Amino acid sequence: MESRFWMVALPAVDGRQYVYRVYAPDDAVPADLFWDAWHCHDESPFPRASDLFDAAVIRRVG
Repeated sequence: MESRFWMVALPAVDGRQYVYRVYAPDDAVPADLFWDAWHCHDESPFPRASDLFDAAVIRRVG
């Protein structure tokens, strides 16, 4: 399995959308991609991202 990256966009409470690059194989489970991005955001100084899976936009790049 080749590792590619995925773009995961999370809406935040300030009305912005934060986008994260998550490296994972082609057969990655969307929920795992979401949680990887959400935990990256949780550690940042920016306003809190929504933890609603349905609000995330997940796309494979490459």
